[in-house]
Amino acid sequence: MARVVCLMFRKILIANRGEIACRVIRTAKRMGIKTVAVYSEADAGALHARMADEAVLIGRPPAAESYLKADVIIEAAKRTGAEAIHPGFGFLSEKAPFAEAVEKAGLVFIGPPPKAIAAMGDKIESKKLARAAGVSTVPGLDKPVADVSEAAKAAASIGYPVMIKAAAGGGGKGMRLAHSEAELRESMQSAINEATASFGDGRVFVEKFIINPRHIEIQVLGDRTGHTIFLNERECSIQRRHQKVIEEAPSPLLDEKTRAAMGAQAVALAKAVGYHSAGTVEFVADQQRNFYFLEMNTRLQVEHPVTEMTTGIDLVEQMIRIAAGEELTLKQADVTIDGWSIEARVYAEDPARGFVPSIGRLVGYREPEQGATLRVDTGVEEGAEISMFYDPMVAKVISHGKTRAEAIARLRDGLDAYYVRGISHNIGFLTDVLGHSRFGAGRLSTGFIAEEFPDGYAGAALTPEALKVIVPVALTIHHRLQKRASAISGQARGIPSLQSAAFAVAVGEVNHKASILANEGERLSVAFDGGTIEVESAWAPTQRLFTGRVDGRAVTVQVDRNGTRCRLGWRGVDVPVIVRSERAAELAARMPKKKPPDLSRFLLSPMPGLVVSIPVHEGDQVKAGQPLAVVDAMKMENVLRAERDGKVAKVRAAKGDSLAVDQVIMEFE
Repeated sequence: MARVVCLMFRKILIANRGEIACRVIRTAKRMGIKTVAVYSEADAGALHARMADEAVLIGRPPAAESYLKADVIIEAAKRTGAEAIHPGFGFLSEKAPFAEAVEKAGLVFIGPPPKAIAAMGDKIESKKLARAAGVSTVPGLDKPVADVSEAAKAAASIGYPVMIKAAAGGGGKGMRLAHSEAELRESMQSAINEATASFGDGRVFVEKFIINPRHIEIQVLGDRTGHTIFLNERECSIQRRHQKVIEEAPSPLLDEKTRAAMGAQAVALAKAVGYHSAGTVEFVADQQRNFYFLEMNTRLQVEHPVTEMTTGIDLVEQMIRIAAGEELTLKQADVTIDGWSIEARVYAEDPARGFVPSIGRLVGYREPEQGATLRVDTGVEEGAEISMFYDPMVAKVISHGKTRAEAIARLRDGLDAYYVRGISHNIGFLTDVLGHSRFGAGRLSTGFIAEEFPDGYAGAALTPEALKVIVPVALTIHHRLQKRASAISGQARGIPSLQSAAFAVAVGEVNHKASILANEGERLSVAFDGGTIEVESAWAPTQRLFTGRVDGRAVTVQVDRNGTRCRLGWRGVDVPVIVRSERAAELAARMPKKKPPDLSRFLLSPMPGLVVSIPVHEGDQVKAGQPLAVVDAMKMENVLRAERDGKVAKVRAAKGDSLAVDQVIMEFE
């Protein structure tokens, strides 16, 4: 990309961390602008701090003692000679007092005016403003509820289901869905607690929940003269606990008429509040394309890359230029849609354990190859620490294709090649969702994950298609390992015993018969499932990724070896594999299996976190489904419930305690 020199700013400070800080730094460097990073003690040596021209320590690991300290950040900007501050997203990005303080200090806030942030930051007031601007709104209260009784009364008048929402926030924090008064009474306090912890404001309100909804947002861009345009839409319906997981542009739902109508309303709202910079107007839509205003995010969105990939417009550059006083040169007619783009958020979490957060060091980390059709936005590298203090997002992987199907295929290929070790992550889950027939058909809703995985996520199914990749690759790996062992032991003539030999390939708990028919250089012929499969690969025993072709199809399989055993991962499938002779497999089947320990008497913490409350006491009788503990992990409250009826024998944790994964919280008789 050509280097573009911006004469307005010589140096800017990024008041954020992780991937968004790195993202802003990349564009600033391309524009010839020097950058200043800020970092907490937990982020000493972090990628964003090393990418910037300068880096300033601003405090201790908790965000409240570092990234949320506006005065310290502004002082760092002044001390380093930065002329402007880009807030990224999260933290201080939607705090009007911060934007005001930046301007009062004689610096430029790279974002909207403080009045617009304040107007749209309060979800209740923004709803009133939207209605006044002619924007369609969701039925609900226009004021915060004083207590749970008032919330229940409001919900009864609106009609269930309803959504409890934080008045001052977004990003899924302080949000709870209630289908009944009992659910509302149980969920409201957690919503208030999350809102208070995330935004310092515990006010919540109640509004109607649209059945089978889709989350669609419009990207707006405006300058200080009032010239405002919209950059099409993004669909963000694939969510878990109201947090986006997969986003795409354009939306499979919208037609040109609906897109134009939504865009016109988004622009009208932006103009009504005197908005300039990049911003997003979020809508909830039903399956018939009726849409209603949800909220306005007065900042850069996490999912902005899909808009950049389909329009060719660098939103960060536009934000910087608008903040520097330049007029927007783009007109609405200049905005087109080039193909399709899909983004998947890679989180440090364990899908098999209810998506609980995971922390630890990235002992293995390798990104897929990037180019015009695949992009990775991240703020980590091998050796980095995923901390309990911040959001668990590791990276975003973004694909582009001429069609939606092509974008899906390229994103799945990219995720197959994304190697992350040392923490639990959701890469396999993302790949599985992208391959789901319902996702492929574009039949989306915010309930997709809950509906398609009602019992939680236990891993991708081992389909016949997956077996026809896993088994031949396993035999190829086995052959290469044996060939190397033969060379090391001095058997110069190689290992002819492997030719035409029958093997039992144990994939998980099931043995599959296969044999090697021929091998020549990097090619191997494998007999499996009644046919012959050709494998071509230059894989060597030191490599973490098996790249090659299986029956002419390009594949990337993740390989983790442990002696003669290995784990292979492809298309969301992650399974242990052992290649044995048929006789060895017969003998292995006779070995006694070790029984796992009985942990049913204990409530274990499924994640590292902080105890918010324990509503039961020693000696209490509890019923299945009853809340036993509330644990805060990475800014989200998690309610741990009883799996069966029982009696509490001993409580081993208390409010305020820090918990490790699998730490005992209580015992049962």
